Amino acid sequence: MSDVQRVEIEYCTQCRWLPRAAWLAQELLTTFETELTELALKPGKGGVFVVRVGDEVVWDRREQGFPEPTAVKQAVRDRVAPGKSLGHSDKPAS
Repeated sequence: MSDVQRVEIEYCTQCRWLPRAAWLAQELLTTFETELTELALKPGKGGVFVVRVGDEVVWDRREQGFPEPTAVKQAVRDRVAPGKSLGHSDKPAS
């Protein structure tokens, strides 16, 4: 695991998804305030809504639909802080 824990949310400006991206960014920054070193909002086009941790795509709207915050938090946690409890947002492993 690298010292730099960067999350990027790429969102479609044509679809006006900035508020959704900004809200998700706030949720992630609040949850991982000591684990993340950077969170970037990246304007895109063509219906894009992708969440990346480093260079790894952890959520892509085209494949998975719009994410529930809990699902994104779990995907980010698994990469930046695997031992961290998400409290009530955690669902038992299947």
